[in-house]
Amino acid sequence: MCGIVGYLGHRKAYPIIINGLKRLEYRGYDSAGLVLMEKEGFGLVKTKGKVSDLEEKSKYLDNGSTLGVGHTRWATHGEPNDVNSHPHMSNDGNIVLVHNGIIENYDSLKTELQQNGFVFHSETDTEVLVNLIQYFKDKENLNLTDAVRYALNEAIGAYAIAVLSKNEPGEIVVARLGSPLVIGIGDNEFFIASDATPFLEFTKEAFYLDDGEMATIRMGEEVDIRKIKDNLSVTHTVQELKINLQQIEKGGFEHFMLKEIYEQPKSIRDTMRGRLLVEEGIIKMAGIWDYQEKFLNAKRIIIVACGTSYHAGLIGEYLIEDLARIQVEVEYASEFRYRNPIISSQDIVIAISQSGETADTLAALKLAKEKRAFI
Repeated sequence: MCGIVGYLGHRKAYPIIINGLKRLEYRGYDSAGLVLMEKEGFGLVKTKGKVSDLEEKSKYLDNGSTLGVGHTRWATHGEPNDVNSHPHMSNDGNIVLVHNGIIENYDSLKTELQQNGFVFHSETDTEVLVNLIQYFKDKENLNLTDAVRYALNEAIGAYAIAVLSKNEPGEIVVARLGSPLVIGIGDNEFFIASDATPFLEFTKEAFYLDDGEMATIRMGEEVDIRKIKDNLSVTHTVQELKINLQQIEKGGFEHFMLKEIYEQPKSIRDTMRGRLLVEEGIIKMAGIWDYQEKFLNAKRIIIVACGTSYHAGLIGEYLIEDLARIQVEVEYASEFRYRNPIISSQDIVIAISQSGETADTLAALKLAKEKRAFI
């Protein structure tokens, strides 16, 4: 599952981005990259491998820039290598972009751009998107914000993006549809990330963009939030995050998974105390009896997943049918919405999400919800 980190403010951006990417390593990735806005243009480095490899290759960029973005990539379109890693740059070299998610109609967009003289160097859908932004910026003589909005209204899929332009060197444009993006508000500084972990030592004041929203972030100004579809202005209330650094650090363990394994007994005890009641030999979810009733009255359970998550779903099918005697079907999330499935309000749809397949899984859930299944 890819990760994004960005900074605009009065501090050096490089260490914030590198340390932020390290905080996002738990999400899984196969390559990493970053770009800083410098006086002479972009300082961009990307590489297959770990954030530590990126840090070794990019140390020379730690020269005082106060604006930049970084990315950890889990390969979807295109194999994991230096060329397919993010950030990606437009043909004219004026725009760079990092992207989580999948642009489903990238192939048709790529063909159209090629017919307009664009050349592509990677196998990614992301390079298509950054050149689509350039296309609209040039054709319609737009600023970066409007060019991003025009491009996203042509794109089909899911994304969280962060975009920089040489022509607007003091701003970051971000957008979100189906992939999370949080904006942290500091003292005359801004942070963007896939979750809040990269910037907690600097600020706990933040808000998440909602699906279908974009924002332009500039120094000394309020964050300008707009609906991607119709450009209507949106306001968000900045909230104080309750999580702290101790909760997200590895606590002496070699990696986060090992930490989570050792923390399971405590987590289960806390959950039992906080959310479950034992009555007449039956564990009931406190305050959400309706959920349990849905399961007790379910006629069928559908599990949607991709990749290794699909195999986990098959194990779930075996266990649930054996123990609960309820019919269970496991389906590929990437195919689910294309076959017009038969779903009723008495069905339960369970999604298991994994890395690059998240967009397909979310689309499957959206369809199931439209058909009134319990999600």
